[in-house]
Amino acid sequence: MNKWDKRFMSLAETVGGWSSCYQENRHVGAVIVKDKRVMTTGYNGAPSGIRNCVEKQECLRRKLNIPSGTQQEICYAVHAEQNAIIQAAKYGICVQGATLYCTHQPCVICAKMIINAGISRVIYRYGYPDSFSLRLFEEAGVIIEKYQEETE
Repeated sequence: MNKWDKRFMSLAETVGGWSSCYQENRHVGAVIVKDKRVMTTGYNGAPSGIRNCVEKQECLRRKLNIPSGTQQEICYAVHAEQNAIIQAAKYGICVQGATLYCTHQPCVICAKMIINAGISRVIYRYGYPDSFSLRLFEEAGVIIEKYQEETE
């Protein structure tokens, strides 16, 4: 990892702090970067006009006892990676060939969106129990790297 990877991963973690997810361990942030320039950011939270989990004071997934890495569709939140890609589409920003920095390994649904958006590299810090997404990235030729702080 280089100094730019460190900077953009730090920014992804800052953006993740904006999450409206009721589970603090699931505050996820994403930053899409191209040519060392931030194109878009995203964090996990409810769609516009929908009350978020903090406002509802509960996590639907926890309430229904849904294990992490399964049934991602049963959640009020849009994932950070999805929100970053949606922002690019909304504002007409091309992310073809970009790098996505994310605090957590993308799930299979996000992986499919990342692949179809033309993002060529994904760097994440924390793992996620979804090995199928890693298989999809490999098959599609998307570079996926687990972020490691350089030790001196």
